[in-house]
Formats: sequence, structure tokens, C-alpha cells
Amino acid sequence: MGQTQSYEAKPPSKEEITAHLAEKFARKCFEPLELYSFKDNFKSLADTEQNVRYLKEDTIARFLELPDILAVSPVLFHMLAYIGAFPFLRDAPVILGFEQMIMVVVIMTERYNKVLTKGASSRRKLLFKSLAVYDRKLSEIETQQRNTTPSQPFTGTHAPGFAVDEAGDDLEDDTADDDDDELVLAALDSLDINDAFKKGDSHAATTHGAMIPVDNFRKLIMLLLLVSPLDAQENISSYAERVAGSELEDLRATAENVLSAFVDVEKSPGITYAQFDRILPSNLPFLFKGFNPLFEHFLFSKNLDLSKRKDGVSKTKTVSPAIPRPPLLQDKGRILNLSVLSQLSFFISGNDLFRRLRLLYSGSKAGYSMGGFESKVFNWRAPTILLVSGTRLSDPPSRDRSEEAFHDTLPPKRFPNGSPPDRDRLIFGALVRQPWRYTHKECFGGEDTILFQLAPTHDVFPASTLNRDYVALLKAPAANPGINFGCPHPKASQSSRHGSLRNLGPVSLVIDSSFEFGVFTHDYSSRGGAFATSTSRKYDFQERFEIDDIEVWGCGGDEEARIQRERWQWEAREAEARRKVNLGTGDIAADRALLEMAGLIGANRSGGSMA
Repeated sequence: MGQTQSYEAKPPSKEEITAHLAEKFARKCFEPLELYSFKDNFKSLADTEQNVRYLKEDTIARFLELPDILAVSPVLFHMLAYIGAFPFLRDAPVILGFEQMIMVVVIMTERYNKVLTKGASSRRKLLFKSLAVYDRKLSEIETQQRNTTPSQPFTGTHAPGFAVDEAGDDLEDDTADDDDDELVLAALDSLDINDAFKKGDSHAATTHGAMIPVDNFRKLIMLLLLVSPLDAQENISSYAERVAGSELEDLRATAENVLSAFVDVEKSPGITYAQFDRILPSNLPFLFKGFNPLFEHFLFSKNLDLSKRKDGVSKTKTVSPAIPRPPLLQDKGRILNLSVLSQLSFFISGNDLFRRLRLLYSGSKAGYSMGGFESKVFNWRAPTILLVSGTRLSDPPSRDRSEEAFHDTLPPKRFPNGSPPDRDRLIFGALVRQPWRYTHKECFGGEDTILFQLAPTHDVFPASTLNRDYVALLKAPAANPGINFGCPHPKASQSSRHGSLRNLGPVSLVIDSSFEFGVFTHDYSSRGGAFATSTSRKYDFQERFEIDDIEVWGCGGDEEARIQRERWQWEAREAEARRKVNLGTGDIAADRALLEMAGLIGANRSGGSMA
């Protein structure tokens, strides 16, 4: 009949889809020179076995210059072998061939956003799955702890640990598993893959029953602290001093503080997806930013010589001496070190921190007083970061008179401490983006103010929109002078009554005017404060501490420093001019005219006797 039998088009194989997606990623996410460099790096690094070119764990560790002492290479390679299987994650782990490494670099540097429209939450789930293990024993231990240990603070006789998942978290976790992996679906949609082919592929590894082992995550956090200030063409080896001696100990201690935001490391075997997904957006939104410049190393080839012409003849070139870069931290502080600086970059943009901070005020240098604070901080017209460190006060308080006087200004302590007794060194802080000033009638600060704790637990309390009691700076004769974050501003009637109790906000930090004592309050059940409650510690706690040191760091460069110097010079000239005003020289008419010009006498003002 002249009719031919029709055949449906054969669906593409997984290998064809992976190659097609890798080609699309490489074309749209890499510049031509970057793609050339990537190919050159892969060619020079790859091993070959049975005509398959691939990268081994030790090769990647050596290329990225991962420090051996961190022992993080197996953890990172586990991640890459999973991410390299994208979009067919159920095939993980995979051999890291050319197409697989394109997937790795595109996802680890967040360049996939140029092709796929899904946001950070999809990448967050992918990173969790790449770190997680599916161990029935670990899951049983976690389930048993969840059923027997409620979320509660530390007390003097029992230390149950930080908040573990509540009942609602499991439901949230299960719901997440019922949804397809959005990043996978977006990748397949970008290739116009038939829906029938997608079925079953996105459920490669669900988050239910999975967890990140605590020890693995600790090692990864140490690496992320190390690489957070890294530039794309800067090597980890340039920070070799940070993984030796006392700086290595600082790195470990800081990693422990960050890890404590997720779990009680002594009791929990791992981190569940519910904890990971809940805590990262609010407490550590930039935790994985250091991966961007680290994996961009694959996009810069040392063999690339831009001095050669097309005919192969090298141009005459002059090598300019390398301009030394300023240090990550220009000044030395007693609280802020390089590890704490990296910790800050997990929730404050590194562009405002690295090579940008100046030590404006240090209690150990300028004296612990409101006057010293004012003279050093008030003229800075850019954001500032206040840090205060201290040691937890004993409960009940000691018989020290100054300590007793401080306790007398506070309401009775209703809440337990927020961390175990053996971790009594506390660090709190605040990011304030408005210039500092005394607050006679109302608080200052905006919705971009951030209150935070760095030790012994990492926690972030962003500004709320419920009220604007963000920052108050009070000096005598106001009642209970000092620096307050999140506390209602004292009313005029309260200011006149000496000895009135401080009005502590639901989430607040108070530093007394002598800079000797402080108190941090977290009234989780109260709500309604100027700062949001913790996403990891869902309970009430209060920390009363003796201040060891207090620092204020200015976020800014040379221009901000110049403006501050000019303001200081102007104030110095004004003070000198006031000292030179000489009244009572005998010329009463001239003196009276001067006082009238100043508005001090005349009209209804008597100004006192001139005789």
C-alpha cells in the first residue's frame, strides 16, 4: 500500500544526556578562556585506565592544595563523587571523568544559575546529600535520642545538649523527600527530556534517614574557615600559617563553635537534613561560599600564555612586580583573630570584612569606659562590628561588690545558662550599620542590624520588624547607663528613679557603663522583641558574664578612615577655639556682645550678672 511503519524516536541514553548537559554547562557557564583552561588542567591531571580519563582523590587534593593536617580530602572527594553523578544521582558515586568534573565545577561555584533557575535551597539539599551517609545504626541512635531527650537548655546538674529535631522536623523532612529534586528536574527540563524518562531518577538518595557524620562535618567546617577569604587565583598554601601552632588550635575551636549550632557533638552522631535546612539560611547563609574560588582554580591554567601571537612568536613582555596585598586583618585584636573573622564571613558578606576591617576601639588599649568608646567610635561613618568576650558568672553570684551591684540592676534570673558549664567563655557581638550616637529619647539602628553569638555556640539573631529597639547608648545620669541591644528605651519617668531595674528585651544584650559586666537574654517563649529568636536553640536561656574585653571594628577602607580623621581634627580645632575664648577682660560691652551672639543672654535670658 506504499505505507511505511513509523517508529518512535529512541530516547537518549544517560551517557548522552550527561554529555549534552555538560556541553551546555560548559558553553553557557564558562568563558572561552576558562573552558580552555579547564580542558588543559583536566588533561594534565587525569589518569588513564582502559581508555577512561579521570581524576583521583589524591590528584584533586594536591591540585587544590588541601592541607594534610585537616584530613578533609576523603570528605571532599565523597562530595565530588556524588555531585559528579548529576543529574542521575542514584548512580553515585561516579568516576570523575571530564563531563563529571564539569558538573562538579559548575555546581560548586554556583555557576549553574546561568542555566538553571532554581535557587539556593536546591543546591543546599544537593550538598547535604553529597555529605550524608545512610547508616541504619546512626539513624537508630538519633531516633532514640530524639524520643528520650527533649530540646532544652543546659542546667547545673544535667547537660542534655542543644536542640535536636522536634516532632515537626521529621514531618518536614518526609515532605522534602516526597518532592522531586528541583535542581535535577530543572536540569532535565533545560534539555527538553521526556517526563517519563525523569521518573525515579530524582529519588536517588532521599534525605529521610540520612545524616552527615559529626566528624566529617567538623573537618569540612575547618576547610571552609580556611578558604573563606580565598580569591579565585589565590592558593591555599598562602595561608599555611593558619594550619600550624596556635592558629590551628583557633581554627579547631572556631569549627567546634560552628558545629555546635547544629548538634550537641558529644551526644549526636550526625546532622539530619531538617537541622541542616533550618539552620543554614538564618545562621550560616554563606557557609559554602569558599567553594566558589576554590573550585574556580580549575578554570585557570598555569600553561596559558597570553603573550604568544597566532604565529607562535612570543611578544616582548615586561613582568610587573607583584603588588603585595594588605593582610586579611590589618590590626590585632584580643577577640577577633583570623578564624573568628572567617566565622563572621559565614553570615556577613566577606566583601565587608576581609582586608576591610579597622580596629576603632579596644578596651585593653583605650580603657574600659564610655568616654573612651565615644572618642574612638562616634566619628566612624560606616558599618561597625562590636565584639564582647567574657567569662560566665557563678550562680549564685559571688560576694564581689561590683558584681552584686550589677546583679541588683537585673530582674531575678529565671532562665538557665545556654551552654554546658565546661564551656564558659562567651563571645557576643552586633553588626550596626548606622553611626553610633547617644540615645536620649529613642533607639537607633535599622532592620539590617544583626545580633549574634560566636562562642561557645554560633547563633545569629536578625533584626525583627515588630519593634525598633535595636541599639541604645545611655550615659549617666540616666538610670542603668550602658550599651543595650534589643532592650526597650527607658522612659523619662524611669530615668529619674535611681536604682530601677533594667528592662531586658526578649532577645537582648546589655553591657554596663563600666564595661565590666554583661548579660544576654533569650526569652524564646516571649517573642515580640527587636531581634528574632534562635532557630537552633528553641528554649529560654540567659548568660550573665564578666567582660574580659570589648572591641569595635570599622567596616571600611581608606576613605572612611580619612573622614574619621577629618572629623577628629575639626573637633580638636573647635575645642581649642573654645579654650581660647577669654571673657572678663574688663570690656563688659564686648563680652556682652559676644554672649548675645552666642544666644546665651538677651531677650528673655538674663545670663547672670556681668558686673
